[in-house]
Amino acid sequence: MEERLEQRLRELKTEFETGQRMLVDLDAKRAELEQTLLRISGAIQVLEEELGKRAPEPLAQNGNGREALA
Repeated sequence: MEERLEQRLRELKTEFETGQRMLVDLDAKRAELEQTLLRISGAIQVLEEELGKRAPEPLAQNGNGREALA
């Protein structure tokens, strides 16, 4: 009986260590993903700002008083 309990204890400790390693790996992947998303967010912001600087071209008046595309 005692031998079975010791075996089970070893198994649980092994599972626990495996789980801890997996958690560390997942934390590292999460941090890497957060950095990637931060870079993408920054690129989006820059592009939106650049696009916002460009004023739309004004519409020109044609001969009949109506607006026409320039």
